[in-house]
Amino acid sequence: MQAPQVPQPVLPQTCFIDAGDVRLAATRWGEPGPARPTIVLVHGYPDSSAVWQAVAAQLAGRFDVVAYDVRGAGRSTAPRATAAYRLQTLADDFIAVIDAVSPQRAVHLVGHDWGSIQGWEFVTDPRLQGRIASFTSCSGPCLDHAAIALRELRGQRSLAALGEALRQLMASWYIGVFHLPWLPELAWRLWLGRAWPRYLRVTEGVRGRPSPTQAADGCHGVRLYRANILPTLRAPHPRHAHAPVQLIVPLHDRYVKPAVTEAMHRWTAQLWRRTVPARHWLPLADPSGFAAMVGDFVDHIEGAAPSAALRASRLH
Repeated sequence: MQAPQVPQPVLPQTCFIDAGDVRLAATRWGEPGPARPTIVLVHGYPDSSAVWQAVAAQLAGRFDVVAYDVRGAGRSTAPRATAAYRLQTLADDFIAVIDAVSPQRAVHLVGHDWGSIQGWEFVTDPRLQGRIASFTSCSGPCLDHAAIALRELRGQRSLAALGEALRQLMASWYIGVFHLPWLPELAWRLWLGRAWPRYLRVTEGVRGRPSPTQAADGCHGVRLYRANILPTLRAPHPRHAHAPVQLIVPLHDRYVKPAVTEAMHRWTAQLWRRTVPARHWLPLADPSGFAAMVGDFVDHIEGAAPSAALRASRLH
């Protein structure tokens, strides 16, 4: 009697995608096909696409999975000009990626941290309407939505609203530091690049792998803040999502407070919000659980009946 065959793990393949002034390094698990929707994973700061390895491995058995290093991170090239990191330019990069990996079929977008901030730009960009089948956002708000919410909280003139605004502002203390000239870059080069895995272990309880590009990723990525935060705070715009959105909300996130996502129904026609007892780096802390939530959502958007968890998390 022949022994049953054990499914072999899907091995990732790396390619490079030209996107205007940069070359983006992308990793792909699996092949596209009629029964295999494409999921595109976008990482945050100061990560590279390596942060998605365990999540991608969980998803690759059923989906075509792509993760890419955003400009300035990992093996992608890094422009020097701060203006090269504006969200509109990052949307151009995303368009180049999906043109290369899924030109004929809408992709399912997943973002964490600054990858999620970028994702909100993509899912509200009219150029991408019909090209994004769904968006899963974790620990990264739309900058315009956040700026509008802060303005409204200030206008309420209540102690509760003031306290809520202050809690998020205190959690975002590092944003002010990243706007200082040369100091963040010096910290990354002198010690933080080497110390980053230990920082994650102490503050998040996760084991981050040492990366040869970590210091460079930290130095280049501060331009994301410098290029986008102040212009958006000065003149935020209403932005409405043109695809279904799933919010994954870690309740113990030290950087993005859960209250930031409580009014997102204003900006989305189809919204699910799942809360989890976790900290900020959920893709590293619980890749299986994260992948399960993503897969569950993608399956439903592709036509499967909603799970009990999805039914409970549906807001409208």
